[in-house]
Parts: sequence; C-alpha cells; structure tokens
Amino acid sequence: MLLFLPSFLSCDGRKYRLPVEELCITRPDGEQVTVRAELAVKAEERNWGFMERKDIPDGTGMLFVFEKDQVLSFWMKNTPHPLSIAYIDSRGEITDILDMTPYSLESIRSSKSVRYALEVPQGFFAAQGVAVGDRVTRADGSPLQK
Repeated sequence: MLLFLPSFLSCDGRKYRLPVEELCITRPDGEQVTVRAELAVKAEERNWGFMERKDIPDGTGMLFVFEKDQVLSFWMKNTPHPLSIAYIDSRGEITDILDMTPYSLESIRSSKSVRYALEVPQGFFAAQGVAVGDRVTRADGSPLQK
C-alpha cells in the first residue's frame, strides 16, 4: 500500500523546513547563552510555528521575524510542548518573557510593540538566567535586523 503525503509535509510531520541560525543572548553580566533557532519569516511559517511538535530540545527554538514593530500575540493551538516566549524589540532587547500552556487558545501578548518573538522549551530562559533587558544578536554579534 502506498501512502501519499502532500509535498509540503516533511517526513517528520513538520509542514515547513526552516533555516536555522545560531543566536546569542547576552546578559548584563556579559555571560552569553546560545540558541539554535529556526527562522519563521513568511506568514505561513509563522502561522505554523511549533504546531504538532512533541519534542523541542533545550538550546533550540524558533525566531519569528516580522516586517514591522507591532504588539504581537501568540497562542498554543495544536502545540503539545510547553513553551516560553521572549518578545524582542527591533534593537534586540527582550521586553517580555512569558510561559505558554500546551493547546491553550489564550492569547499571550507582548506588552509593547516588538519585531521578534523567540520560542524555546518552557523553563529554558529561567534555567539559563535570561531575563527582560537582555540582548539578542546573531552569533557573530550582528543585530537581528539585516
């Protein structure tokens, strides 16, 4: 028996294969935390996000990139893995860190206009000492904006 999978689905069930980039979060004490983040840039990539993913290893995440600063709102529809989200302004500063509950339809909003959202496994930011005010850059030290 042949099983037909639409071409937009990967073998592991993910809808999109996203590019991965290493990000660096710098704390005020100069210590740095690295995250290997998938980049969700297009609207359909951002809409799909981590939906259906059951395993998201520590040290990995997804960076949602938006065209302009705006108040962002995320939810966890069809997302089984608990996540933490950091909202990041256009200068790369973390403005909010919030936890999100699997499958919840509750809107988790940024407190101000931001350009990016970084989702990681829940508790990762806390375990690494990442906090509001920390800075996010590309691994080479360049800003998130290109």
